[in-house]
Amino acid sequence: MMDMSLRLLRWTVHATAFTLLVVAVLTALREDRVAVAVGGMLLGLAYAAGFAIEGRRVWLGSVTAGWVVLAVAAPPFVWLAFPLLFSYLHVLPLWGAMFGVGALTSAAILAAAWHAGGLTVPLVLGPGVAAVVVTLLALACRALLAEAGQRPE
Repeated sequence: MMDMSLRLLRWTVHATAFTLLVVAVLTALREDRVAVAVGGMLLGLAYAAGFAIEGRRVWLGSVTAGWVVLAVAAPPFVWLAFPLLFSYLHVLPLWGAMFGVGALTSAAILAAAWHAGGLTVPLVLGPGVAAVVVTLLALACRALLAEAGQRPE
């Protein structure tokens, strides 16, 4: 039963990532920013490749680099940081994941503020609260897996 719950959570994260990606790509196309939309599609392919890649840390670095470029290029791509946070917490050891979550959250705040023309309280609180929630959920999943005597995939 727990395996099913964790699988459902994982698929929910992937569905969220692809939904946010589709919205960002469609927004770029609506704004006639074809190169940005193509970059978004390439990021989607790279994200999907993570299901089959053995070197998950290299994959995570590649996806993060693509996200940074797109987050600077267009505001809708900034919000893809949140599903990526789960990837950091899943792929990296806890110390690396915590560093990555902090760095990715900071980058999301800075990119959103840059697009908005300045830093506001909601632009800090939104990503900050989301990072805390994602981290707590991921840590709860790790604890459940450890309690069940299973290893994460």
